[in-house]
Amino acid sequence: MARSLPADWQDKVSFAGHGQEAMEVLKRQPIDLLFLDLNMPILDGYGVLQAIQAQQIPVKVVVVSGDIQPEARERVLAFGALDFIKKPVSAEKLQEVLQQFNAVHTVQDSQKVLDRAFAANHHSSANFALDPVLRDVFQELTNVAMGQAGDLLARLLKVFVKLPIPNVNVIEVSELHMAIASVEQKQTTSAVCQGFIGGGVSGEALLILNDSSFADIAKLLKYEGKLTSKTELELLMDIGNILIGAVLKGLAEQIDMSFSQGHPVVLGQHAPVSEMIKANARRWKRTLAIEISYGIENYNINCDLLLLFTEDSIKTLNYKVEFLLEE
Repeated sequence: MARSLPADWQDKVSFAGHGQEAMEVLKRQPIDLLFLDLNMPILDGYGVLQAIQAQQIPVKVVVVSGDIQPEARERVLAFGALDFIKKPVSAEKLQEVLQQFNAVHTVQDSQKVLDRAFAANHHSSANFALDPVLRDVFQELTNVAMGQAGDLLARLLKVFVKLPIPNVNVIEVSELHMAIASVEQKQTTSAVCQGFIGGGVSGEALLILNDSSFADIAKLLKYEGKLTSKTELELLMDIGNILIGAVLKGLAEQIDMSFSQGHPVVLGQHAPVSEMIKANARRWKRTLAIEISYGIENYNINCDLLLLFTEDSIKTLNYKVEFLLEE
């Protein structure tokens, strides 16, 4: 995105790793234009917009996010953002926005802040060697893909989906349970697994749903019958098909690949997630794990989507990502 800005801006661009850092920059120097992400650690984009309003900081804000839910756009505009650009950012759309707000003329003699959400919450005990730059790119690719999946879920259920910062780690299967940070170990869960393969990359997608979520999911899907293990399994499959399919499609499009998906397999119902992982440990070895934790605002619905790429796939994925960086 920075490379798409006018050439004479390049020495005037500042970067902030998260919202709090952006606010510190805004307080100590005049900024004309802020490109603001939404999913960030410490202080997210919504928090930045609210702080800018509360402190009456004179800055033009354009939100740049993979969260493409209609309500996300409505919320940021209500908080004072001038426009919303979806990821991945096209140079044409960026130029259109700059011209629309006469930014080309207003920022040439000052500075701009590009706010990005490349920082993540890492689980150090489960962390193996993964180049930090590549991790950042995997996170950003996942950010776009999970936003597309969240938008699909939001439109289907007519809700607002809370999107996280995805976690990316290379881990051993013995550490797999540690990668699922947001699943309460005291709660019972149900899980479904679906394999995928394409272009030298293969793996499995795990959807793990807290059992306490089923009642609200049934309500949102207007299911009025009695909840049984069979109907809960159907609901789990429905949510799994939506999220797994949309995330894999979003990732594949960005790295110019296509994935074929296998039949879903039930890992277990109404059991602690650690037991399900232990029972299926033979399915995975060392793996590149991407974790996405979805929540539904105002509802007791929480699920984890875990993408587990085989160790043999990591080399191909790294090649694809490095090619993107070269571009």
